[in-house]
Amino acid sequence: MVVEQPLVSISNLAEEFLITPRTIRYYEEMGLLAPVHHEKMSQRLYGARERARLKLILRGKRLGFSLSEIKEMINLYDIDHTEGLQLERAVAYGEKRLQELEEKIQELTLLKAELLDYHQQFTELMKKCTEE
Repeated sequence: MVVEQPLVSISNLAEEFLITPRTIRYYEEMGLLAPVHHEKMSQRLYGARERARLKLILRGKRLGFSLSEIKEMINLYDIDHTEGLQLERAVAYGEKRLQELEEKIQELTLLKAELLDYHQQFTELMKKCTEE
């Protein structure tokens, strides 16, 4: 038996995901989320689909994907419910992101070595200055 999750307000959804309602509205503007509009209360309501999409958006952001990449990956599910296209694209974007991270790690490793070298040189110069 599948239990249907109740619709929640933007403030409740924001609280649940520890983000601001403004962030949710921005994701709506970008076409990533599409809430149900409650006519009588003139309020946005979010169900299981939007909750799942928001979880994917936040995970994608945490992993460093752009919103356009995230949107493309999420929307592929609507085209292919087997998730094949979605997984293919996620793997491709993941490989690209891993390469970017590897390059960044190499840059940071070189920067760290350079900073350690300067630190050693400056420490030695400081010792010479205090000895004189």
